[in-house]
Amino acid sequence: MRIDKWLWAARFYKTRSLAAQELDKGRIQLNGHAVKPAHDIKPGDMLMLRQRNVLREVQVLGLSMQRGTAPLAQALYEESADSVARRLLAAEQRKLHSEPAQTITHGRPTKRERRSIDKGWDSRWSASIDTSGS
Repeated sequence: MRIDKWLWAARFYKTRSLAAQELDKGRIQLNGHAVKPAHDIKPGDMLMLRQRNVLREVQVLGLSMQRGTAPLAQALYEESADSVARRLLAAEQRKLHSEPAQTITHGRPTKRERRSIDKGWDSRWSASIDTSGS
């Protein structure tokens, strides 16, 4: 079975083409070697792939020619204990350290807010030097 089809059937990637792109970029290793999308995979092979910012190590347990439900897909592989620990640690860190952009209370002004901001600027405000006050 092709490795890109297996990655798609095991639900690591949403489409076969996404799996093939990751394989072409060398981001997925089969038994420690970068392989092409058409490379054959068999039970017992070890895969190393990066999802989000977590390196996952999985052992192939079974093959499936079609994409099934999530429980069926999870039966096709077994994740190593180290990989599970890294994934859980990364999830915990994401939970504790929020995205900096989410701390911004408000972003761009609405149309109404923009008009009220512009209303405060009348003709006496300009970038030129005010010569009438002296």
